[in-house]
Amino acid sequence: QVQLVESGGGLVQAGDSLRLSCAASGRTFSSAGMGWFRQAPGKEREFVAAISRNNGWTRYANSVTGRFAISRDNAKNTVYLRMNSLKPEDTAVYYCAAAISRPFGVTTDEYDYWGQGTQVTVSS
Repeated sequence: QVQLVESGGGLVQAGDSLRLSCAASGRTFSSAGMGWFRQAPGKEREFVAAISRNNGWTRYANSVTGRFAISRDNAKNTVYLRMNSLKPEDTAVYYCAAAISRPFGVTTDEYDYWGQGTQVTVSS
């Protein structure tokens, strides 16, 4: 069992930066692929970024490439999402997810555990 708790969301202006954190419980964190997804009102949940269990691979959605960076600290059981140059279209609830059964994933089906989400609102 893995429990995930996101933090760091908030209301910012276009061009600002935020860093989201996801604290994980459980001893399986270091062996889990981790990802960030987001869901805007009226839209489906979409992939944002993922990082492999050993920090070797990262992957980003085209819409955030060059602006967002995912990282993890296995000693702290935490994964981060650094978001720079935020745009109004980045407004969404951001979810952290853990993939226990695979090292990496870019779709919601590949993840086994989800956090409750943190709201990010970017004003123009």
